[in-house]
Amino acid sequence: MKSIAIVGAGIMGNGIAQVAAESDFDVFLYDVDAVGLERGVSRIEKTLARNVEKTKIDQSQSDEIRRRITPTRNINDLKDVDLVIEAIIEQIEPKKSLLAELDNICKPSTIFASNTSGLSITEMASSVKRSGKVIGMHFFNPVPVMQLVEIIRGEQTTDETFELAHQVAERFNKVAISVKEAPLFAVNRILTPMINEAIFVLSEGIASAEDIDRGMMLGASHPIGPLALTDLIGLDTMLFVAETLYNETNDSKYRPAPLLKKYVRAGRLGRKSGQGFFTYD
Repeated sequence: MKSIAIVGAGIMGNGIAQVAAESDFDVFLYDVDAVGLERGVSRIEKTLARNVEKTKIDQSQSDEIRRRITPTRNINDLKDVDLVIEAIIEQIEPKKSLLAELDNICKPSTIFASNTSGLSITEMASSVKRSGKVIGMHFFNPVPVMQLVEIIRGEQTTDETFELAHQVAERFNKVAISVKEAPLFAVNRILTPMINEAIFVLSEGIASAEDIDRGMMLGASHPIGPLALTDLIGLDTMLFVAETLYNETNDSKYRPAPLLKKYVRAGRLGRKSGQGFFTYD
């Protein structure tokens, strides 16, 4: 495997592109939006410059990493890549449409991986003729820093595709865990109910937001409290994930906290809006 395409130049996409280039892959970073693509490339360049300042790499290494990344808005440029990792909007239909389009463009041997945090790989694979070459590779934010990748095989995923995905994760210097397809996979399946319960604790007046986060940081050794983490993720994103788990399982124990819905409706989305469970400048 020599070349990789990343579809979607947002926070996750540009992070994956950077890691792939640092691992000696030739990378195409594709996005339909010119502003988004420019912003993604700029983020990579700023991160590389910061790494040079911190002497993690030298300037020649930074230049070589950047040289391996080719930004493009032409999807036909992806026709000869060995692997496509999609990191677009977290909705099943746009992902299926994208894979169906790529299925007609990419060479038959190209593997399609999705960075979805919990949507069905099996359903995505149903949209293409190469269903055995579709797999989940769920990275964690920020990608250049976080070590974990969840490798998720769908019903149709072949053993060869599964092994190749693990090899790519290893070349990325990541630690891969194998996960069977299920709503939200493994990590988010555990994390989401914990965050949701913290919001219930807040709404019931059991403890303040500050004390809930302080308690989990000092009592459970979490690096960040669940409410501050939700502000970082985005309350709207958290609500979407919680609703996905609830709707997929039809289990009342996963019902999203009403306070989370209320804050989203009020526009309190966390850091990106300036206010969530905490207030930000």
